[in-house]
Amino acid sequence: MTAAKERADLTWQEKREERFKRWLSPGVSFESAAAEKLYRERVTRFIKAIKLEEPDRVPVITPVQYFPAVYAGSSLKKVMYDYDELKRTWLKFLRDFDGDSFIPPSLVFPGKVLDMLDYKIQKWPGHGLPDNAPSQQFIEGEYMPPEEYDALISDPADYLQRYFLPRSAGALEPFRKMSPLTPFVAIPVGYIIQFADPAIRGAYETIFAAAQEALKWAAAVGEAGQAALSAGFSNVWGGMSQAPFDMVGDFLRGTRGIMMDMFRRPDKLHEAMARLVPVAVSYGVDSANASECPIVFIPLHKGTGGFMSNPQFEEFYWPTLREVMLGLVNEGLVPMPFAEGNYQPRLDAIKDIPRGSTIWFFEHMDMAEARKKLGHLCIAGNVPVSLMCTGRPEEVKERCRRLIEICAPGGGYILTAGAYMDIGNPDNLHAMLSAAKEYGRYGGK
Repeated sequence: MTAAKERADLTWQEKREERFKRWLSPGVSFESAAAEKLYRERVTRFIKAIKLEEPDRVPVITPVQYFPAVYAGSSLKKVMYDYDELKRTWLKFLRDFDGDSFIPPSLVFPGKVLDMLDYKIQKWPGHGLPDNAPSQQFIEGEYMPPEEYDALISDPADYLQRYFLPRSAGALEPFRKMSPLTPFVAIPVGYIIQFADPAIRGAYETIFAAAQEALKWAAAVGEAGQAALSAGFSNVWGGMSQAPFDMVGDFLRGTRGIMMDMFRRPDKLHEAMARLVPVAVSYGVDSANASECPIVFIPLHKGTGGFMSNPQFEEFYWPTLREVMLGLVNEGLVPMPFAEGNYQPRLDAIKDIPRGSTIWFFEHMDMAEARKKLGHLCIAGNVPVSLMCTGRPEEVKERCRRLIEICAPGGGYILTAGAYMDIGNPDNLHAMLSAAKEYGRYGGK
């Protein structure tokens, strides 16, 4: 029996145990025996929480995204263009906060690459935002008119290259002139000739130059991640994926467009989302396979309460998101959907997931109700980011204590904020970490 066949015969739980073993033993040279011991303790906390078991104490995800740049006396603008500064600031933050996890700066996109591509769907400091802006800003638009649904459904990869990229990156506008990406011909001479077009060739030359610049950025991000592992801190974003509704609504149709499609062309919307399910699963698997961590982060944007009714959520949003999550689970991965906004109205729908398979990460939520209805799943989050940014350390600590009291008994809770800080009081982060150590210990441990 081949190794592939043997793996296919494993249950999802058995596949996940293999991934947990790799997570516990990441193949890195630890800087000391103490760092290795701390690493295993930290990862074990997350594994036990996922499996609804009691670790020594409640694990913590330090809730920061761009904050390390400001904390270390730099700025988001500077670290987007200076990769040595990017690495320096994240490693300073790492050493100053004794948390259970480390989120590398993989979402601090390289400014030079965005400049080279003339990227149109993002604003960043110095490019549409003030130089001192602490975060980036997404620019939503209708990048796919409704009559192009069939082109997307027929061949998503071809649609990405010949339709979406020319609209979202000015340097790639010549891709509009290209013939279909998947010609399926035995003698592809006619397909190749198009690359003699100076505009198309120039667009590819820009991509090659941007790729070389992106490698420099990726090296810095990778070095920061390896340094964190060596020091005994685990990443908790092994990979990323998306809900198919958001893939269409965020990047292609826009909020207005997709909301209209729910009424005017629901069949096309359903067909497109179904076509994107395997794309989302593959992306999550591939990105997680490049990491030692099996957790796949899934930011949820348009499924929050207020965007659509519960019946609409159960018809349009949840079915394909659930398929993506189950596809990841079947590969031994742990989906971590980040329920941005208010998911209180969705609790009855989203509980339909296998026991111990998922981490539901909540922003606004009655956590006692979530614990009651999702007792078969790990839950995380809910310390208000507004409190983290503007509150006093004692207020943060008290909120953490109450959440631990409500959510932690029996295991299955990860302490973190309801969203990530970009600016704020670093003492509040210390207060959160302190609360986990003081209040989050399980009996006798």
